[in-house]
Amino acid sequence: MASLALYNKQNTGKKRVSYFYHSEVGHHYYGPAHPMKPHRLKLAHHLILSYGLYQKMEVYRPHLASASEMTAFHSEDYISFLSRITPDNLRNFSTQMSKFNAGEFTDCPVFDNLFEFTQIYAGCSIDAAIKLNNSQSDIAINWSGGLHHAKKSEASGFCYVNDIVLAILELLKVHARVLYIDIDIHHGDGVEEAFYCTDRVMTASFHKYGDFFPGTGGIKDTGAREGTGFSVNVPLQAGMTDETYAQVFKPVMSKIMETFQPGAVVLQCGADSLTGDRLGCFNLSLNGHAECVQFMKSFDVPLLLLGGGGYTIRNVARCWAYETSVALGTPISNDIPYNDYFEYFSPCFKLHLTPTGQENLNTEESVDKVRTDILQQLQNLEGAPSVQFQEVPPAFMTTMEKGGDDGGKGDDFREGREVGGEVGSEMKRHEQDIGVD
Repeated sequence: MASLALYNKQNTGKKRVSYFYHSEVGHHYYGPAHPMKPHRLKLAHHLILSYGLYQKMEVYRPHLASASEMTAFHSEDYISFLSRITPDNLRNFSTQMSKFNAGEFTDCPVFDNLFEFTQIYAGCSIDAAIKLNNSQSDIAINWSGGLHHAKKSEASGFCYVNDIVLAILELLKVHARVLYIDIDIHHGDGVEEAFYCTDRVMTASFHKYGDFFPGTGGIKDTGAREGTGFSVNVPLQAGMTDETYAQVFKPVMSKIMETFQPGAVVLQCGADSLTGDRLGCFNLSLNGHAECVQFMKSFDVPLLLLGGGGYTIRNVARCWAYETSVALGTPISNDIPYNDYFEYFSPCFKLHLTPTGQENLNTEESVDKVRTDILQQLQNLEGAPSVQFQEVPPAFMTTMEKGGDDGGKGDDFREGREVGGEVGSEMKRHEQDIGVD
């Protein structure tokens, strides 16, 4: 465990935290019956303001990610499609909507200013990664990001542009190895697929597995080619509690940090793993969810915190405001302070959630087997991968030989699948300048 001690310093000092937010992001609207509500970001932001947390971190308005930045991962024809389609010209794109899995009969609708929405959240994640690369922050936060299902040439699961992949590609310009962790209740399939064949990115996803979207993320899906062993999937069942989650998360992540030794960590904090989520079936409290943030923070490795799923919007806001306080090391009251969206938190007007009496289907035996199998997978790795500490790695390339690298099914090597610069972030320090409206 000597190498683990290199990371796990348990530093109790304050971290330099950067927070990325665009005041327009919460105005985008998927539609009346759609569970994804960007409005949740405004609720979270106003909690962060009303608790005074913004005064303890650097707050940035992001640049809008360009199409050329997005094509660092996504195909050009897909990004071109996203940039041109609107609710008014759908008839002109019927064939492409089917090809790219967007439109009325999918879970990824076309709505007003769709491309601007993707530019905002992707720009936040890219800017946050650059801030970490330049050693200007210890922790960078973008709650509008974390859209982990988007594929190279396909929208999926409410996600259009995969800001996580774009941020990781940015981090790989400086760091030899990047660790991606996903605590959303859904498997982080888009990120795993993007890095399935490389040993420079390890992905670790803790998710509900079985008859549940997206259906991927089995424990035997461990990577391919040079990436064999570097995809870690932790399949879980309904009713997951704080105690049981920690029994899996902490030993697995400790072993990953010891074995992989990443230069940077990206943690996707999807809030649909909380108790009472509209689409989820876990039973985590805010404390249980945020303990993952606290645990990864303790390793003193540059940390990018992203949002993700979460469909009971008042609880999403609670979660991400609380996890902002955890990142800052600043305790906050359980009494929610008055703000413009105060009524959303009725009737209790409290920050923390009480788990329900839901049955935990994760038995002691099943959890022990999952943990043991994953620790064995990690034990089989031959230490940290090919790029050595002293090397400055070249820009990571996402091209692959098989399947023509066209973003189609042939580019997905996972078992069981059919083969078919510094940018202009603007720092804002005052309430009136950071999206209070």
